[in-house]
Amino acid sequence: MPSNPVPESKTPKRLIIAIGGNATHPENIAGTSVEQKEIARLTAASLLPLALLNSELIITHGNGPVVGKILMRQALTRDRIPPMSLDICVAHSQGGIAYLLMQALENALREADNGRHVACLLTQVEVDAADPAFKNPTKFIGPFFSADQSEAIGRELGWTMKRDGDRGFRHVVPSPIPKHICDISLIEVLAKRGTVVIAGGGGGIPVIRGPKGVRHGVEAVIDKDLTTQHMAKVLGVDTIMLLTAVPKVAVHFGTPQQRALDRVTLSELKALRAEGHFPPGSMGPKIDAAIRFIEGGGKHAVIAQLSDAVPALRGETGTHVVPDTP
Repeated sequence: MPSNPVPESKTPKRLIIAIGGNATHPENIAGTSVEQKEIARLTAASLLPLALLNSELIITHGNGPVVGKILMRQALTRDRIPPMSLDICVAHSQGGIAYLLMQALENALREADNGRHVACLLTQVEVDAADPAFKNPTKFIGPFFSADQSEAIGRELGWTMKRDGDRGFRHVVPSPIPKHICDISLIEVLAKRGTVVIAGGGGGIPVIRGPKGVRHGVEAVIDKDLTTQHMAKVLGVDTIMLLTAVPKVAVHFGTPQQRALDRVTLSELKALRAEGHFPPGSMGPKIDAAIRFIEGGGKHAVIAQLSDAVPALRGETGTHVVPDTP
């Protein structure tokens, strides 16, 4: 590993990295504990050079595949064990995924003779009870099913099932917009003291705020990319990285005209979105998050493959979203 993998000129003072749920739990694994630990180790190896930089570092992560499996596990045992509500399932997935990432990244740091600490914060995120997402579920979670399986499962469990591209059908749940990240001040304090902070996992545990600040969980899964950009805006972070399973954003995806985007301005990206290039449930939330981030004063949003985190930050790969030139 080079002693300075990212030039000083390209090293942000504060950095928030979002890791996609499909990147931490790929479709081609069964999901055993051994597999999940190995994926966490590989993820830590990709992030280690960034953790070694002299930057405040916050990591968020998705949970779509994992929380879907938790729901399926509950469905299969519902006659013997009372199922948990979806907000508690999100909390379970947040804690489990973050534990593996925290341990793997700290182990990687220790092997590199670095004493930096990694901490996980169980994070609640407030949403609006009147958010229209509750009447129009769009967030894909869990495994893929055939059309026949999807119909049977939807009928038996009362789940809303929708087609997710060409790969089959999946369970969809409401995905409201994050309004407030609870305990954001604790995230900031830990990051400022040099701790790598894992927070907002799975988009955060969705809660609504009532009178006197009383909170209650709701049945939803918040998109982690939207939570990431909201966290960055509140903390005044200039750079976010949305790491996923593909190297770059593409337009005309899956057609002979497919074209990867390298550097794109805010207005150019908004125009492409208006043309319908980024469907909801796949690349759409990342594009929305990047747009919201730049519109809110952010300077640089990177969408790249998890294994390309370092070259992407150096500007060698990935899709880079920047403000319009004044």
